[in-house]
Amino acid sequence: MTAARPAQPIKVYGSSVSGHSHRVRLFLSLLGLPFETIEVDLRAGAQRTPEFLRRNTFGQVPVIEDGEVTLPDSNAILAYLNERYAPDPARWMPRDPLGAARVQRWLSVAAGQLASGPSVARVIVMFGLHREPAEAIARSHDLLRVMESELAGRPFLAGRQSTLADIANYSYVAHAPEGNVSLDAYPQVRAWLARIEALPGFVPMAPQRIGLAA
Repeated sequence: MTAARPAQPIKVYGSSVSGHSHRVRLFLSLLGLPFETIEVDLRAGAQRTPEFLRRNTFGQVPVIEDGEVTLPDSNAILAYLNERYAPDPARWMPRDPLGAARVQRWLSVAAGQLASGPSVARVIVMFGLHREPAEAIARSHDLLRVMESELAGRPFLAGRQSTLADIANYSYVAHAPEGNVSLDAYPQVRAWLARIEALPGFVPMAPQRIGLAA
């Protein structure tokens, strides 16, 4: 099947330190789509300016502009890119009920346990927040233990091949040590990260020398 192509490079308003932004750039790269990154300075509060709020009223990155389409929310963007541009959308989001449900489960994890665990732990360190990190670190290890157990029986989160489930969860797990969350006790998780990094078109997220990664 011949995949659709954007008429012009897709604009990605995001941040190089944001795992939510990285998952979008990663999927664009895996699909081989042209895109342009517009850096949003989170430390300076650029996501709260009136100009940016017209793109996303929640004041969060990422946001894409694809021609006349403006779309916020990283998981929504993944779904949009898959349905509009993937040569075989079922490759990344299965069409059978159980396969689709398995992917959706991990998209929910990305918006839930991942966001409140590894993501928050990393934000506390990165932005020097005056906030106790122990709870976020504990939630991170709760999530990693589940991932470790489930990945012992399959190579990817939702099955035998990579899906949107893996794209949505990769970035913050890979960079969990930056939030003082060690991956040493999770060999299956580390092997899963390596499998994603071996996908054709993979692009890394810029490492930060903070936390355990300092």
